[in-house]
Amino acid sequence: MEKFEQPAPPWWIVQRGDDPIIATAIHDGHGLGAQAAAAMALDDAGRLREEDPHTGQAIVDIPTHVIAMRSRFEADLNRGLDQAVYLDPSQSWGLKVWQTPPEGELLRGMQEYHRGFYRMMGELLDSVVARHGRFVLLDVHSYNHRRDGADAPPTAQEDAPDVNIGTFSMPRDRWAFLLDPLMQSMGELDFNQRRLDVRENIAFQGKGELTRFVHERYPETGCAIALEFKKFYMDEWTGRPYPDELAAMRAFINHTAAQARALLAGAA
Repeated sequence: MEKFEQPAPPWWIVQRGDDPIIATAIHDGHGLGAQAAAAMALDDAGRLREEDPHTGQAIVDIPTHVIAMRSRFEADLNRGLDQAVYLDPSQSWGLKVWQTPPEGELLRGMQEYHRGFYRMMGELLDSVVARHGRFVLLDVHSYNHRRDGADAPPTAQEDAPDVNIGTFSMPRDRWAFLLDPLMQSMGELDFNQRRLDVRENIAFQGKGELTRFVHERYPETGCAIALEFKKFYMDEWTGRPYPDELAAMRAFINHTAAQARALLAGAA
């Protein structure tokens, strides 16, 4: 039987709807291109622990959404181009990512993936602005809170809110009419019979490349909110999700998008 070469795994999935709310999960991906996989020193479990598993599943109900399919260890879409490929362990939590640091064609291919993503995002967001005038982008991530081991105490709640809202690059005063009631609504939502601890700029400040890109390119029309879930919805050492928590997380994103949509419409 004739053998056919397997295609490279996709870069990302884009769904476009007629909506001023966009959701992204740019660290959800675990896939690698063939060349990157051959050069990778870090094992699957090590990669998965620092990726954002299941964040893509949390945003699939939002009519316009983007889910990255490649691992951040191939090229990190939330860092600038010069830092997107982790060439040194100091860039990657002390982890040795590559057998030999990428160079030449391999490195150029990873950088083109990064460039291509931002070309695509620019075209997508331009079309949303042309249609709706303004938009809100929910940039959904997750973060570890059991770094000392599966059986060690987690990071103290004081330093690790359930949901961390990052606003570093946001013109905060311009979007206070939306962000302040949105955060209040997040904290009041029934999340599996409890309320989540939602705070701003605690564990992270929202200094990622995607929010920076939005606020630089769309200073008057684009509000990008970095939304980091603590990995309470999964076992961060095995990657196993907790289905009830993940379902509630998906409902949380749907609720947040609906609130943002209403706030935008009310301020028109």
